[in-house]
Amino acid sequence: MDNLLKVLILAIIGGVIGYITNIIAIKLIFRPINPIKIPIINTEIIGIIPKRRSEIATNIGEIIQDEFLSIDEILNQVITDEDKDKIAEYIQIKIKSILNEKMSFAPSSIKNLIQSYVSDMIEEEIKNSIDDLSSEMINKASKRINIQQMIEDKINELDLYELEEIILKVAKNELKHIEILGFVLGFAIGIVQGIIIVIL
Repeated sequence: MDNLLKVLILAIIGGVIGYITNIIAIKLIFRPINPIKIPIINTEIIGIIPKRRSEIATNIGEIIQDEFLSIDEILNQVITDEDKDKIAEYIQIKIKSILNEKMSFAPSSIKNLIQSYVSDMIEEEIKNSIDDLSSEMINKASKRINIQQMIEDKINELDLYELEEIILKVAKNELKHIEILGFVLGFAIGIVQGIIIVIL
């Protein structure tokens, strides 16, 4: 019974040490936010994220642009085929209305002939023109808009406390699992140590 108690105590101590160690390790990802200088060993301590924020921002921007959000894909969704049909229809109605207004004096047979000709011309030409225009807009916009740079700038502009809060919110469950895993591993190591002590 004495030996079992020793093993149990060592296991609990190991678990607590593992848990606390992992909590400290997680905190050190973000803290200290401002560098702390240690004069004796001539070095400074700073959290991983504050130290490498610029590099992390670049990597996140690059991954999002390459893997998730292509500017071409975004812009292709801006003007769909349905939108092009609606634009063509709107232009047709507008031109018919202008023709009716400007040709109110003309006989209806001539007016109908002109309107029919204009409608056919619009049907053929306007969609091609919209395609050309949307392609040109996409090309210009894709040269102007840099998703990677936008994300990088946003991350670099964020206050470090705010950035910490966002990351903790996103990875809350995963970080909690790391803490618990620290306890489980520490507990297991404590059992092994206790058994070794008892045997020896």
